[in-house]
Amino acid sequence: MPRKAKSSARKSAAAPKAAAPIDIDAACKLAATLLSAARLPVIAGMGADVAGARAAIRLARATHGVYDHLASAEIMAELEPLRRARRFATTPDEARVRADCLLFVGAGLVQRWPEIGARLAVGAPPALQRGRARKIVWLGGDRADVKGLGAEVDALAAARRDMGPLIGMIRARAMGRPIKAEKSALRRIDSLAETFKAAHFGVAISSAAALDPLALEQLAGLVEDLNATTRFSSLLLGPRANGAGVTQAGAWVAGFPPRTGFCSGEAEHDPWRFDARRLIESGEADAALWIDAYGDEPPPWTRKVPLVTLTCGDFGGGLVHVRAGRPGVDHDCVEMAIETGVLTPRAASAPSAAPRVDAIIERIMAHLPGSCA
Repeated sequence: MPRKAKSSARKSAAAPKAAAPIDIDAACKLAATLLSAARLPVIAGMGADVAGARAAIRLARATHGVYDHLASAEIMAELEPLRRARRFATTPDEARVRADCLLFVGAGLVQRWPEIGARLAVGAPPALQRGRARKIVWLGGDRADVKGLGAEVDALAAARRDMGPLIGMIRARAMGRPIKAEKSALRRIDSLAETFKAAHFGVAISSAAALDPLALEQLAGLVEDLNATTRFSSLLLGPRANGAGVTQAGAWVAGFPPRTGFCSGEAEHDPWRFDARRLIESGEADAALWIDAYGDEPPPWTRKVPLVTLTCGDFGGGLVHVRAGRPGVDHDCVEMAIETGVLTPRAASAPSAAPRVDAIIERIMAHLPGSCA
């Protein structure tokens, strides 16, 4: 990777415990100095709307750095089944009006989307399946999940680590293959397999935050297998902090999702090599800009590195903190909407003068040396 000239300002980058008071112009100038002087800077967090994500990726390219999202583990877990095979996907609206079987998988889905029960109309028959009752199954949900749906649920408890094997056994029985299990467990698994096979249009609802990679892979396989004899699809709630929207922006701007680097001048995607946390903990990366305009989540690494933070809260780690506006609250935005599954414009619910992430990054880029811009 190309090395850049060191700046004298870099030598004074011993990060204090809390961000020093500084105006936005000075903060942007300091950020530009740190990022342009670093051997390998990381633009991490990436909790931003589409405009903020696009600006952050351009900044990573301009500084020969890396960009990574705070929910990249979830993003990678969702993308892996697509890379290996394929995925049947639907939208909340189609699930609401067509699905006569709703399969919820994993814990925390109601916390992830509190309106999920009302949005999917779980307690009512599907509009396009007149006269046919709706079956609701939940694998691995906790009590709060099941209660939060407000409907009769056929629930089967399972720990997160057991979800992959459990779905795999249901998948095997749905395809008529033998499994080794106690009689009572076999009857329960067979009953669920028959329920899914009998569906006219089923939808499996899950989140990568609630399942490990094996469970996600098995669920994608179950949905694909069921499509041999009926119609079944999947609805992923998507990563937090607009992770799905940032992934889309990465495809447009660089051709790749997060965990992509521009070390050679061209975009390269590698989920291990360009993991921001690994890069900083190993000492490979030596400066960072952390972005979380949806919350105040701190960076996941423990090693100290020259750091500028850009969040909508009061997190004050690093050299300096810039408070940014929250998308859809302080300013209008475009983001991936969980309720529709597509990029959606949102009007600000409480407009304020807090600066947008993309506007702040543009000011940082204006201070980059000409060789980096």
